[in-house]
Amino acid sequence: MTVDFKGNFALAMIVTGAVMVAGCGLITSVQAAEKATRPFPWHQTYAAGALFPSRWTAQERDADVAEFYQQWKADYVRKVEVTNVEGVQYRVTFGHDEAGRTVSEGQGYGMIITALMAGADPDAKPLFDGMWRFARQWPSDGDPRLMGWQIPPDPKRNDNAFDGDVDIAFALLLAADQWQQPAYLQAAREVIAGIAESTIGPDSLLPLLGDWVEPNGEEYDQWGTRPSDFMPGHFAAFGRATRDPLWTQVRNRVLDVSSALQQEVSPRTGLLPDFAIVEPDGTVHAAPPKYLEGYYDGAYYFNAARVPWRMASDALLENDTKAATIARRMATWMRIRVKGDPGKIQSGYLLSGLPLPYETENSTLFVAPMAVASMLLPDGQEWLNDLYANIRDRHMDYYEDSVTLLCLLVLTGNFWSPSGALE
Repeated sequence: MTVDFKGNFALAMIVTGAVMVAGCGLITSVQAAEKATRPFPWHQTYAAGALFPSRWTAQERDADVAEFYQQWKADYVRKVEVTNVEGVQYRVTFGHDEAGRTVSEGQGYGMIITALMAGADPDAKPLFDGMWRFARQWPSDGDPRLMGWQIPPDPKRNDNAFDGDVDIAFALLLAADQWQQPAYLQAAREVIAGIAESTIGPDSLLPLLGDWVEPNGEEYDQWGTRPSDFMPGHFAAFGRATRDPLWTQVRNRVLDVSSALQQEVSPRTGLLPDFAIVEPDGTVHAAPPKYLEGYYDGAYYFNAARVPWRMASDALLENDTKAATIARRMATWMRIRVKGDPGKIQSGYLLSGLPLPYETENSTLFVAPMAVASMLLPDGQEWLNDLYANIRDRHMDYYEDSVTLLCLLVLTGNFWSPSGALE
């Protein structure tokens, strides 16, 4: 097999006949299955009291998402030139400076986005299927049901990253509802089984850092975790799709740990760290500097910036009061910290609330998730409007833009949770 990572900007794709989802059987012809059952715009009903940006009509907000999506697709989605592989493949690039690289996180983001944009984009299903084929083309060395975390892979070993596979599984559940194809549900259940067996601590019930971690390892173990991997809304969907009580346990566990971190580690701000240690006796800590990625591993930084979005999405879609409390606490603190000016939100904070030195950029990665959390503030309408104005048409790079687009889908009511009920 040869893979060309150069890509191109030509995004008009024609897929005809039958397409194969690896390991999951044949999906029927694209022509017969392209009709979306929840076409964008699809205005989902959220939990009672949820706010929406009010300076714009629903139609204007939908147009913002559609325009942002078209730019995101042009900037980051690439067709993969392959030989000896059945079916077209697509990947999400790692950004303007590393266009030849793809990470599983990006594939997960891309698959969720394309499943939700069906109806507005006639290429949504071919893109989704191509992204899923690419994910299957590069399995994790730790568990082949999961995706290796980066492509091109590390020549020594390419294990998974928890969040990438959780988003991929969630996207497959969305696809099962969107296009009414049982093969997607079958594929999702296979990925979910891999996540359960290889990336959930058997005693901690917390997400491992990846399938490379031994639960009782010496340097990293099941008690070290990444709060940005706490996706209670996804876990609720996994429970519906598998009827496995594990996912209720995991969901409750990450909410309890998040609450404990807010109460014991960041009582002033409610911010969660990039990495955390949860002792077997229940004691919680922020991870020390250079625990896994860098000096700010114990701060609210480029991993944890996603937490307000993940928690608030669960509160909005699953009517989860505990997740709402967690998200609301972070949004309330941030509004006070920047005196209601989203342009003053910086790219990282100590858990005490002090801004990280040299991280003064007003990144959409830190603004957009706070906007989603602010949908839960009863008195936050103007603050939410200002947050939305800050991000609605501002583009940065792959990571920021992908998270911002996903947040815009929530902010406009166009994010929904799969039923997991298709048989």
